[in-house]
Amino acid sequence: MSFKYISTWGASALAILLSGAAHAAAAETADEDRATIVVTAASVTEEARREVEKRPGGVDVVDAAEFADRVAVSLRDALAFSPGVYMQPRFGQEIRLSIRGSGLSRGFHMRGLTLLQDGIPINLADDNGDFQELDPQVFERIEVYRGANALRFGGSTLGGAINAVTPTGRTAPRLELRVDGGSFSTIRTKAAAAFADERGDAYVALTTDNSDGDRQHAKRGALRFNGNVGLRLADAIETRFYIVASRIDQDLPGALSLDQVRTNPRQALPSIIALDQERDIDSIRLQNRTTVDLGTGTLAFGGFYNAKKLFHPIFQVIDQNSDDRGVFASLDLSGRAAGMDWEITLGTQARFGKVAAKQFFNVAGNRGAPTANVRQTARTINSYGELRLKPVDRLTLVAGGIYTSGKREIVNRLVAARSGSADFDAFAPKIGLLYDLADGVQLYSNYNRSVELPGFSELSQTPATGLPGFTAVGTQKAWTFEIGTRGRHGIASWDIGIYRADLKGEMLQYAISPTFPASTFNAGKTRHQGVEAGLDLTLGALLRLRQVYQYNDFSFRDDAQYGDNRLPVLPKHQYRAELRIGFEGLNLTPNVEWVPQGAWVDYQNTKRAPGYTMFGVRGEARVAEGVTLFVDARNLTNKKAVGDVSAILRYVANNPATVADEGSVAFYPIERRAVYGGLRMTF
Repeated sequence: MSFKYISTWGASALAILLSGAAHAAAAETADEDRATIVVTAASVTEEARREVEKRPGGVDVVDAAEFADRVAVSLRDALAFSPGVYMQPRFGQEIRLSIRGSGLSRGFHMRGLTLLQDGIPINLADDNGDFQELDPQVFERIEVYRGANALRFGGSTLGGAINAVTPTGRTAPRLELRVDGGSFSTIRTKAAAAFADERGDAYVALTTDNSDGDRQHAKRGALRFNGNVGLRLADAIETRFYIVASRIDQDLPGALSLDQVRTNPRQALPSIIALDQERDIDSIRLQNRTTVDLGTGTLAFGGFYNAKKLFHPIFQVIDQNSDDRGVFASLDLSGRAAGMDWEITLGTQARFGKVAAKQFFNVAGNRGAPTANVRQTARTINSYGELRLKPVDRLTLVAGGIYTSGKREIVNRLVAARSGSADFDAFAPKIGLLYDLADGVQLYSNYNRSVELPGFSELSQTPATGLPGFTAVGTQKAWTFEIGTRGRHGIASWDIGIYRADLKGEMLQYAISPTFPASTFNAGKTRHQGVEAGLDLTLGALLRLRQVYQYNDFSFRDDAQYGDNRLPVLPKHQYRAELRIGFEGLNLTPNVEWVPQGAWVDYQNTKRAPGYTMFGVRGEARVAEGVTLFVDARNLTNKKAVGDVSAILRYVANNPATVADEGSVAFYPIERRAVYGGLRMTF
């Protein structure tokens, strides 16, 4: 798939729909029927919030309005104030994304979370994912389901699920235009249009993102097309078709030594530049969801197809073509029996994928002689059920579980002896309770098991002999207990939870060198425990204070090699706050991010990254009906600090001159001082 093809096709589709929207606008002026067809995005988000808060655990719904005045390059910008979601920058759209320590030591891509768009997974069939394919500036809202609360989406991993929801022709403005940019030659654009009548609706959006990046060799460019069409087949039946096409080019600046971060965070290592390291993704995703209103519940079913090409020069050139397909079905019913209200959810989700994975010697970022030719095949099937009973008016009891079945097969076409396969199956039960202490105030608790199957990055490792081979990495399992409260009362709204997860076989990784992929192993017993807290205070008509705090306490438990050492990568404390001064349409919002002490870098606990405090400010002004100007200034003091680290076995002296002993080159700097601004228009 070429950039030119996506650009031409996306622009043509946008032009067609813009014409349709203009025609619809004229028709609507004549008969003024649109008010009876279109619902507001805010009302849909509030309905979604009421639905997710039926879960007895950590959940959150983030309305797009909450990050509309940010230059939302990545999920870090969109979910900055979602409790329990840990996001730290690496470069561009590349971030570390983790919930409850999911994918803790994975220094690339993402693991341990199910990412969905409109309720359909974008993860590959082996459950590894690329969050770069989610474009925050398109979405109407983002739903976060921490841990076992992701059951409704077939999520069985420690971290849970994040579901990004696209507007429809019934919830989006008729026409939306946006342009923003600023530091580092950044410029981003969005054009979207919507149409709706009694029989159907359509939404389409074309977005671009281009920047030189705040470091050497960090240039990026992206073009994304999102569209969906909904048809009402009958009063109780609706079907919706989705298409997402993406072209993402990202140069990789790589990690630095600690001294380099402190003195010159703009740089990239010469070896990174010489190899022209990058990650380029071409992808197209097609999906369908059909819903049937049964009167006493809802039946939903559909399917999806994802095609992706990854061109990824690092120490070698990784060249992969993947095809993933799947089907899903869910049934939600409710009623009353034996004097109790009840609800039940039953569902299944099956994903099947193939990857043609090739590797070549890296010759200045180009393919040299072939070094690997592997065919990877994956199957993951999650079947789930959940029963919710209300024995008394304010109390809901919940019981359910997920059965996970999977297969991973690797066929090495160069060295057959390095081929292998593995089958997996496990059951993850869940029990919980939800108590409405008062109107708008809830207490919750649950106890659950999570199961995470290894993906191809864990099973196909490269040993010292140089050719990928099958590595028998096992399943990661955990039992998690959580308790918390959420609600709104008076000037305050809050979401505060405490959890403890006891893991067995946690998949941990460590970097061998900056240009070599990490090795993966199953640890013995580990423990993840912490606090996920958010508190918003409305202090009069013109002041709103938002705060999130995370406490991360992750460690080995009586390990033969590491004892009770802390696990590396995530710092123990992180705090963010912002104070909005003004009202909607005219405000100024200073903000702060505080990490008092950085994370351990290595498993031996010999080196910590330093902490930092970073300040920023945002503001917006509505200059006319539907027209808003905004500014987003970051790292005002130009602080030089570590934003993320890659796990290493043992910290060694900072020696950036070589590659073989670069264990200390494991630090990613925070974004340098930047000022962005933009214009939003809706009609």
